[in-house]
Amino acid sequence: MLLGMSDNIVELNPEDKKIITLARSVRARNGVAEGAAVRDETGRTYVAGTVALESLRLSAVQTAVAMAVASGAKSLEAAAVVTEAEQPSEADLAAVRDLGGAGTPLLLAGPDGALRVSVGAR
Repeated sequence: MLLGMSDNIVELNPEDKKIITLARSVRARNGVAEGAAVRDETGRTYVAGTVALESLRLSAVQTAVAMAVASGAKSLEAAAVVTEAEQPSEADLAAVRDLGGAGTPLLLAGPDGALRVSVGAR
């Protein structure tokens, strides 16, 4: 389900606020288009920015999911991306769903850290 901030006020739990803050930090620190953070089934977090090489292009969410998988994560509890985009991409939703399963929340926040939408990976 997609929640627009104009439709519903979503109160984030501290752990979700944390991954948005981490995503925002990596975006600013690395000067990349997007920053992302994911939380695995044990509570560990993985942060990443956009990868934009000539031979390799990954969104921040795809990179964070790949880092989680490479570190042994078996599932995801949640993911967050900080971006200028208004909606998450289908590729990002697919990456979250592949590791976390259908319904795993992907939180999309603007560069100011304000939540824009929360969508369950489908």
